[in-house]
Amino acid sequence: MGKLKVYADRMSQPSRAVLIFCRISGIDFEEIKVDISKGQHLSPDFTEVNPLQKVPAIVHGSLKLFESHAILVYLASAFTGIADHWYPTELSRRAKINSVMDWHHSNLRNGAVNYVINTTLAPALGRQLNPKAATEAENVLLSSLKTLEDIWLNGDGGFLCNGIQPSLADLSMVCELMQLEVLDERDRSRILSPYKKVLQWIENTRTATNPHFEEVHNILYRAKKKFEQQRARTAETRTGPSNKPG
Repeated sequence: MGKLKVYADRMSQPSRAVLIFCRISGIDFEEIKVDISKGQHLSPDFTEVNPLQKVPAIVHGSLKLFESHAILVYLASAFTGIADHWYPTELSRRAKINSVMDWHHSNLRNGAVNYVINTTLAPALGRQLNPKAATEAENVLLSSLKTLEDIWLNGDGGFLCNGIQPSLADLSMVCELMQLEVLDERDRSRILSPYKKVLQWIENTRTATNPHFEEVHNILYRAKKKFEQQRARTAETRTGPSNKPG
């Protein structure tokens, strides 16, 4: 089949999920960086890999595959030695994991990514902040967090669907919520602090996948620091002494 190639931008939540899974599962792969902020996902070379021009994508032999959940399922099925808890062979358990991943894109991802973009990331992507879109996304995000708390985390297992170890769904959705790190800390706390089970689940997944979780998320922590510095400079400009004569 040849060596697996993973095309990824670590600022992309689904890219991080795929990279962490490859690392924790001991899959031999080559990471090929695709910098979305520089428009590299629009290049002819990458378009040959993924005509949708989105990350992540993989090439494994003659197979070119995109969409992160499809990639994760393929990796869990195609490589030997993958721990069963990631994508169980037991069909009823697997079906539940599939149901969470199907729910994810139209709910948690839809709310989280659009809220972060329209409150924080838009200028870095050459777009304008959109308060109306941010408000709409926040409503979807909060509704999704409540569903996570009340339904998918309804149990004592510590992971989705009452799992005692993380699945592909846990990894995918925790990486999604980690994007909230770039928000103002008060805003992030306002959104997440009411959901105690969600916060514990994030930490459970982080612990279960370290040190790879922290290493892959390092780029996000650096971005968080950069945005904090920008906000501090903006606040100083707004509150600083006036240069106009009294």
